Amino acid sequence: MGSQQQTMLQAINQTLDDLLATNDDVMLLGEDIGINGGVFRATDGLYEKYGKDRVVDTPLAESGIIGSAIGLAMNGKRPIVEIQFLAFIYPGFEQLISHAARMRYRTRGQYNVPMVIRTPYGAGIRGPELHSESVEAFFAHTPGLKVVAPSNPYDAKGLLTAATSDPDPVIFLEDTKLYRAFKEDVPNTLYEIPLGQAKVVQEGEDVTVIAWGGMVREALQAAKEAEKAHGWSCEIIDLRTIAPIDRETIIESVKKTGRAIIIHEAHKTAGLGGEITALINEEALIYLKAPVKRIAGFDIPVPQFLSENQYLPTIERMFRGIEETVSF
Repeated sequence: MGSQQQTMLQAINQTLDDLLATNDDVMLLGEDIGINGGVFRATDGLYEKYGKDRVVDTPLAESGIIGSAIGLAMNGKRPIVEIQFLAFIYPGFEQLISHAARMRYRTRGQYNVPMVIRTPYGAGIRGPELHSESVEAFFAHTPGLKVVAPSNPYDAKGLLTAATSDPDPVIFLEDTKLYRAFKEDVPNTLYEIPLGQAKVVQEGEDVTVIAWGGMVREALQAAKEAEKAHGWSCEIIDLRTIAPIDRETIIESVKKTGRAIIIHEAHKTAGLGGEITALINEEALIYLKAPVKRIAGFDIPVPQFLSENQYLPTIERMFRGIEETVSF
C-alpha cells in the first residue's frame, strides 16, 4: 500500500513490473527492451526478473513484432509491445489497421485482440524527425483501435493498467518530454482509470482549453498567464483518451464557457483538433461566443534542432489564442 514520488518513466516501469507479477498471461515484446532495458529504460530490470520468455527481445521488424503480438493475443496472452518511436510503427501499420483493429468485427466477436502498443512520441527532446512525430490521428481514425495519451505519472499507471485489461487493441502514447519532466505521488498498487474518460484538471468560466499528453502542462501555464494578465479563468480538459473521445465532458464544458481552444502538437490539417471542432459545432454551436480555435503544430515535418521549439505550440502561442478567443 502507500505511494511514492515517481516520474512518468518510473511509473510505467513499475506498472509493467506489477502487471507481469500479477498476470502470467502478460508478456512484453520489443526491440532492445530486454537486456538493454529499452531505449528510454522503460523496461529496465524486467528481463532479469522475468526472463527471456516474458520480456522478449525481438528482431528489428515492426511488422513481425505487431503480427506476433496479434497471434499471441488471439491465443490467450496479453502482449504489451514497445515500438521505439511512434514513427517507427509504419512498417507494422498494415498489421494494426488490417488485422488488430478488425479482428473482433471480422470474426463477429469470436476473437478479441487484447494487446497494447506502447510508444514514445512528440518533439522537444532534440531527436531526428522520425523520432519526434505526433501522428495520433492515424489511429484515432481507425475503428477498433483505442488511443491513450497520459499527461502525468498517476494517469500513466492507471491508464496502462486499464489498457492491459481491455479486450481490444490499445495504442498507448507516451510523450517523451514527460518521461523525466516531474514527479508526483503514484500509488504502489495497481489501479485503473477508465478509458474514454477525460479529466477537468482546472475549472474555469471564460474559455475551455482541450489538450492531451505533453500539451496539458503548457496549457495550464498559459492559463495562469491569462489569469494574471486579464483575470480570465480557463477550464482545462485533459482528454487522456483520444479514441474514444469523451464527448460529454467537452460539450458540457463548452456550454458553460461559450468558448473553446484545442491544443495539440500534431500537424494542424486533419488533426484531431478539427474533429473536436466539428463535434462542438454539431452539439454546442448555439452556446459559442467565438469561433473554436486550434493551436497546433505546423504542416511540415518536425524540423531539426534549431527550429524545433518554433514548431511546437508554445505557451506564448497558447496565451495569444486565449486572448483572441476571449476578446472576440
